[in-house]
Amino acid sequence: MNYGKYKFEQAKKEKEAKKKQKSFEVKEIRVTPNIEEHDFSFKAKNAMKFIQDGNKVKITVRFRGREVNNSKAGEVVLNKFIDSLKEVAVVEKAPKLEGRNMFTILAKKSEK
Repeated sequence: MNYGKYKFEQAKKEKEAKKKQKSFEVKEIRVTPNIEEHDFSFKAKNAMKFIQDGNKVKITVRFRGREVNNSKAGEVVLNKFIDSLKEVAVVEKAPKLEGRNMFTILAKKSEK
């Protein structure tokens, strides 16, 4: 077998496999623990749009100053996001506190 032909066939197979791959982005939405209702609904609507487009959404609660001492408020906000998006999204990573940020990752529900 010709080596050039072999390399061409391999490249062709790789290109075909690349076409069938599903690519996605991770969109981030940042909120504070004391977010107002209108701001929350606006960001939840954007998150729903991102998820329906096929992207994953990372919702981050940023604590400033002494807010980190009351991290339960951030967890309440994240759970509220999860509840508002539960018909289109599934939790990929549960709420987790890392330093001054608490985040969760939501992905589109599989259509089975």
